Amino acid sequence: MGKVRWTSEAARWLQDIHDYIAQQDPGAATRVVRGIYEKIQLLSRFPEIGHAYEAQPGHHIRILLHGHYRIAYLIKQDGDVDILGIFHGAMDIDRYL
Repeated sequence: MGKVRWTSEAARWLQDIHDYIAQQDPGAATRVVRGIYEKIQLLSRFPEIGHAYEAQPGHHIRILLHGHYRIAYLIKQDGDVDILGIFHGAMDIDRYL
């Protein structure tokens, strides 16, 4: 089993998602963030479950879907996973990766 590590950007974006949703519904914000976090925990055992990010051929960047969100992550040589970012489906992910 590999380790899952968060980049500081990914952690900040997850907090931003929580804060934005919490303005209208704090309970929903907690549920969304918890769901994203739980989905990410699967990556320690199943790092290949996301689809390959075709815009970066040759890299091991993958995208895992959760509701309206895309979780971008990198599978490293040692099997560990780095969470690169959490993006709403309406965002242009190519701008950030």
